[in-house]
Amino acid sequence: MAVPQNRVTRSRRDQRRSHDALTAGNPNECPSCGELKRPHHVCPSCGHYADREVVAQATTEVDDDAA
Repeated sequence: MAVPQNRVTRSRRDQRRSHDALTAGNPNECPSCGELKRPHHVCPSCGHYADREVVAQATTEVDDDAA
């Protein structure tokens, strides 16, 4: 069974955990729709990237006479 030879101090333990902190996101505003999006990613709400439409958004048309 593994047993530590010397006690790990609070200082050394916390230094090891110093890189575990979460960082806040860096959202940017979409130039076409104004929603917040991740930088260098396609906008999830409108499908634009760098002022052009990359992903065509599906329009949902409801057929009322289908019943």
